[in-house]
Formats: sequence, C-alpha cells, structure tokens
Amino acid sequence: MPSTNLHFMLASLPGAEHSMPLFDVLHVPPSTLRPRSDAVSRIEIAQALNMLLFEKLLKAVPHGNDYVADAVRVGSKVRFDHGALRTVLGISTGMLPAGEAAFTRILRPLGYRLNGVYPLQRLSMTGRAYAHEDAPEDIAQFFVSELHPHHFSATFQTTVNKILATSQDPLDAHSKQLLQHLSTHRSLAGTEALALLPVLVRCFDRQHSLPTIAEYRTLLAESAEMAWISTEGNAFNHATDRVADVAAVADAQRQLGRPIKDAIEVSRNGRVRQTAFRACPVTRMMQDEDGTPVEMQVPGSFYEFISRERYLDEDTQTDKLDLSFDSGNAQGIFKMTAAAAPPVLVDA
Repeated sequence: MPSTNLHFMLASLPGAEHSMPLFDVLHVPPSTLRPRSDAVSRIEIAQALNMLLFEKLLKAVPHGNDYVADAVRVGSKVRFDHGALRTVLGISTGMLPAGEAAFTRILRPLGYRLNGVYPLQRLSMTGRAYAHEDAPEDIAQFFVSELHPHHFSATFQTTVNKILATSQDPLDAHSKQLLQHLSTHRSLAGTEALALLPVLVRCFDRQHSLPTIAEYRTLLAESAEMAWISTEGNAFNHATDRVADVAAVADAQRQLGRPIKDAIEVSRNGRVRQTAFRACPVTRMMQDEDGTPVEMQVPGSFYEFISRERYLDEDTQTDKLDLSFDSGNAQGIFKMTAAAAPPVLVDA
C-alpha cells in the first residue's frame, strides 16, 4: 500500500500508471508527503492537483515533454514553479462563473491566497498570482489572467459572447459541497479527495463550443489571446520549471534545435528571469462558411522556464524567494501563443 496520502491519491486515480512516475519527474515538497491517514489536508490535495495538471500539460506540449525526459535521464527533477491559465471577464460565460471567479472558488479552499495583481495593458488583460499559504515557496503558484472584452470592438464582443455563452460548469453540486467543507475544515476524507480531484482537473479545460473559422479569425484580428481562449479555454496556457540559470537552459535547448524564445524577459527589480518554448500547434475541428467541419491548426500551450533570486525582506528581516511576477515579463511570455497567422488548414 502507498505510504503517503499523496501516493495513495495518485495511485488510486484512473491513469495511475502515468501519474506515479511523476514522483521521479517532479520535486515533491516534503510537507506534502504525509503518512497515510483517514483525512487528507488541503496542501496534499493542492499538490496532487498540481502534479496532475503538470502531467496534462506535458501530454499537450511535446517540446516540454522532451525536455523533462532529458532531465529524468540525467537524474534531475523539475521544480514546478507555476501554471498559467486564461479567463474572460465582463461578458456572458454561460453556466461558468466569469473571469477568475471560476478558479478562485477552487484555489481558495485549497489554501491559495492572492499574491499580486499585474495589469497587462497591452493585451487588455489583468493577471493575478495565487500562492499557497502553507508553503508558498514550495507549492506551484497559479497565474490567472482575465481578458476584458469591452476594450475591443462591438463585433469582437458579440463573437466572444456567442462562443462563451455555451460554457458548461464542470463543478457539480457535490464537488461544490466538498470545496466548502475543505474551505472550513482544511481537510477531506480520503474517499472525498479522490472524488473531487478528477473534477478539479476537468475545470482546467475548454468548457465552451469551438468557434467557427470565421469567428476565430474575427477574434484573432483583435486579440491573439482571445483567439487562443476560444480554442483552448481554461487549459494551462503554460507550466513553468524553476531553474537556477534561465540563460544557460535557453542556450542548451537552442543547441538541441528546440524552438525557444530568442530573448529572456527580466523583471524590473532584476530578480525574476523568464523564457519559454514557442507554443506547440494543435489541431481543432472548426466549421467553415458552409458549416462543414474542417481540421485547423492553431497555437496550443507551451513550456516555460523561470529563475527567481532570494532577497532580504526589509519589513521582516527575513530571507525570501522572490515569488513575484512582472507585467512586462508576462506580456512578453504571452506572445508565445500569438502565432500571428490565421488558422492553418490541415491537409487531408
């Protein structure tokens, strides 16, 4: 039998044969490796969710999967720094709560708190970072961005509304009750945690119908980010590996011929450096002007790298890891999915 709650949860879920090797891939915080018990804490559930979402991202991003496979071969482990997702605020989103509210209802019961607000003005978006209260330096953060459609044309807003109005809510009544219990008591019974986890994973996906080709082009003309949301929804836009030296990693990946960003984004305080692979193309089925389903190639998700320096907090006189983000960095990284080209017809 698995010796910790975290091992038990991942071993008990469907597809466990894929999830269990994640212990060899990822640095797992000791605080999440608690002996088997009847109750599972919020930090253990948060870590299990993060590991499952990381695995999901790797399946969608071959370049990231290849990088991780290289690391495993030499005995290294990935330190999962944060996952990023996109939402839309101020417009009909069907059965799904609008904007980040669709995810704060999940993150807060899991123990996450707001750790920074970042205006992304060039993209007409706002980003918010959430860090875990119990182990902020060890548990992966979530970077949740909201797009503001009212900054765009009336035609754009109508198109966004039409697409997102079809959204369904993956959280059922029982899952909402479990999240409420978790918020109050900070733990769930093992069977309850196992019931909740697959539902939470499904929240990080597209909940609305795919756009038509014409609708996609309408969105792309004004916002590559909204065009991405229209096909990928709330899936992880990227997952990020915390490394010691982003520049060295970028050089090594470039020598391997992998499509990594040309420049490194550096925060205004100089302590946070980021770069990324370019988004992997994915195939999505869209309807043409005659209503015929057509396979189209569009940008998917990507894998990112980040270096964070430590600093002395003058208020508390304690040594801390800089867990902040930077609006300039984020807007530069977001360009990885902004392949400035129309959707490409996939040859039959």
